[in-house]
Amino acid sequence: MVLGGGTAGELVATGLARAGRDVALVENRLVGGESRYFACVPSKSLLLSARRGETWEMAVARRDALTGHRADERIVARMAEEGVTVLRGRGQVTGPGRIEVDDAEHGFDDLVLCTGSEPVIPPVDGLADVPLWTSDGALSVPDLPRRLVVLGGGPVGCELAQVYAAFGSQVAVVEASGRLLTAEAPFAGEVLADALRRMGVDLRLGVDLSHVERKESGLRLWLSDGGTLDADRILVAAGRRPRVEGLGLETLGVATSPGHGVPVDETCRVPSSSGDVWAAGDVTGVARTAHAARYQARLVLANLLGEHRAADYRAIPRVVYTTPTVYSVGISPKQAEELGIDLLTAGYDLAATVRAAVEADERGRVELYADRSRGLLIGAAAAGLYAEEWMSEIALAIRAETPLSVLTDVVHAFPTYGESVEVPLRELAGRL
Repeated sequence: MVLGGGTAGELVATGLARAGRDVALVENRLVGGESRYFACVPSKSLLLSARRGETWEMAVARRDALTGHRADERIVARMAEEGVTVLRGRGQVTGPGRIEVDDAEHGFDDLVLCTGSEPVIPPVDGLADVPLWTSDGALSVPDLPRRLVVLGGGPVGCELAQVYAAFGSQVAVVEASGRLLTAEAPFAGEVLADALRRMGVDLRLGVDLSHVERKESGLRLWLSDGGTLDADRILVAAGRRPRVEGLGLETLGVATSPGHGVPVDETCRVPSSSGDVWAAGDVTGVARTAHAARYQARLVLANLLGEHRAADYRAIPRVVYTTPTVYSVGISPKQAEELGIDLLTAGYDLAATVRAAVEADERGRVELYADRSRGLLIGAAAAGLYAEEWMSEIALAIRAETPLSVLTDVVHAFPTYGESVEVPLRELAGRL
């Protein structure tokens, strides 16, 4: 029984069915998940349309075509052909080996939790009483607000701020911390902040939203520093939390708490009294991206089919698909400080590459991070055009623990942004 039909659930269920297992998948919304309909696919489509200079109407039409107009019949039919039984409705575990789906009870031997995550709505006075979007709404409706306030300067908030600003909305971003992308290297948020300001985005950093009220001409937002913002729509991008409540997991002895994912071991097995529970994707709270969900789903699938595979999360990329792109992988400077790692940092400005001159865009920088005690590359960050493509070799180097002596001997094509890693790699090798 696979509970949740998103990125991970679809992959696990289809894989098990192809292997001859009897599989049912429970989904109360759309089979295919948030990524396909309300997150990765529509947001990247709109960002591409913005770069191409398309009209809003063209961008929306393209977005909706790519998401299948948010209909899942073809996917469900394909899964049925593979041998998966799709159960529409809400699933709730009622005890070991038993699950209820809209009042109908079913049995199972193994349970795989793939219920994903849900947006967090901050407890701000008046916010619940005014029109607001989460990313679901912002990436599915045809509306183009004249004035949009984005709450949150993380990856989702930054991507959607750029989308709507590119198509003509007057956009403001409110972020309580002093900078964008607080989990990543400071330079990455600074490069992106500069890009957004150049588009006319009003960045209110280091302030909280105090309360919201309706006005005749829209909404008035009061900030903690005494400032105000007027808006026609508010987009809440203040983070997401694993969807664990109301699943009945306590009947299996699975301990959960609001805001936290289900605990998993290195094989993605969930500690439980029944011993037959697994989890993959956002519900684990480990690495909340579609590609991390696919990775965990492959682990679950392999382990359920008799192999033994353990997860290694050292090189899961984190990407913000704005222009310029922000790419991070491995340990960030903030994480290194928290873990007490003696970090060596070396960087290089993209403006020094010939490719930047060819592209007529000198924005961006790359930084590489090495663990002094181990002499290995353990993290990296980049902000620049197409960084999601040319930084993949660094993810491989971190995952494979490739010696710096090998990395410094790699030849990059000219002229490419990939050349920008050569100087910091040589610097790190020399310092080590």
